[in-house]
Amino acid sequence: MSKLGTLGHRLHRGEVSYDFVGKRKLWYGVSLLITVVAVVGLVVNGLKLGIEFSGGAVFTTPKTSFSVSEAQDKIAGDTAGHHATVQRLGSGKLRIQVSDISTSTSKEVQQKIAGDLKLDTTKIDAEIVGPSWGKEISQKALKGLIIFLVLVVIYLAVAFEWRMAVAALVALLHDITITTGVYAIVGFEVSPGTVIGLLTILGYSLYDTVVVFDGLKEATRNITKQNQRTYSEYANRSLNGTLVRSINTTVVALLPVAALLFIGGGLLGAGVLNDIALALFVGLTAGAYSSIFIATPIVADLKEREPQMRALHKRVLARRASDVQKAKEAVARGEDPAAAAEDDDVLDRDGGDEEATASAAAGVVGPRSQAGTTRSPRTQPGSRGSRGRNRPSGKRR
Repeated sequence: MSKLGTLGHRLHRGEVSYDFVGKRKLWYGVSLLITVVAVVGLVVNGLKLGIEFSGGAVFTTPKTSFSVSEAQDKIAGDTAGHHATVQRLGSGKLRIQVSDISTSTSKEVQQKIAGDLKLDTTKIDAEIVGPSWGKEISQKALKGLIIFLVLVVIYLAVAFEWRMAVAALVALLHDITITTGVYAIVGFEVSPGTVIGLLTILGYSLYDTVVVFDGLKEATRNITKQNQRTYSEYANRSLNGTLVRSINTTVVALLPVAALLFIGGGLLGAGVLNDIALALFVGLTAGAYSSIFIATPIVADLKEREPQMRALHKRVLARRASDVQKAKEAVARGEDPAAAAEDDDVLDRDGGDEEATASAAAGVVGPRSQAGTTRSPRTQPGSRGSRGRNRPSGKRR
């Protein structure tokens, strides 16, 4: 853990870094592949909507010794031709959900289930959900998602700029597509808990993205006044500075979600937790990935197309080529190659120094020393102008 903390400090100070932005084409390819798999899963399998969205009936049995697989086999063929989902509740009861059946049909299914499981029909609780109610819930969920995305784009465009808003929107759509694709592939039901999980993961995804964007905005405030780094390099430096914090935040958030999904839903059989737990687990992972590998590289791509950023890119390359040439000439003369490059760093250090540049243009900057530093024309300590200063008036002895 101490090594991880040390690595985080070194990443934040820029001592070490990984070129995420420079390898953005690789990350784009990986994301495209994952997205294609998710879309294929949606097209082939489709989403398995819960009764809250499609309508149907839910039958809750009293405590029974039948397992989920045994109950599934016994009621097969007695659910009016519709697929039945069986879940075991914590109290030993069974929850049997049958979608797309009417009220009259549900009574017949209830009697058949009671006979298959050798239970009293009156002890089986039946809950009917109409399709109109489920359709209304689906429409409201979709409206809520659209309003959320619109507000996010407006906020980011005002607080930062439209390019960052576009990058954040692409990252959010990326996370939603992957999460829904996993739902289709795994076959979990889409319930109101799933919708809550989706909206929650969008907030987590935006958190990491906005943190990186805020640091990038501050770092590139006067980027055109220097010629040491391009916009992509500043973006990569900001990303590395927040990398460990993003990873730590995601891991801490994933631990309780993994406990709900794998222990609560898997080992303990609390299947009602699977809906929201799977959405949170997949969404948090995809959100952390998109904030690092998608959002910031897209911003760098869009910014590098600006005329000012193109001109900066050319100046940076020219500056580096000049430094290499000066270093070669210094080596040929037997001098220190670092001193040749240090001359240009005096007036352009850490984003540029406007006052130093203006002084140099006015001729204030004096001759350079052999070490490559710049000295202003000061009166030397031993000169005549400094003698007698701060002395009382009178004859000099």
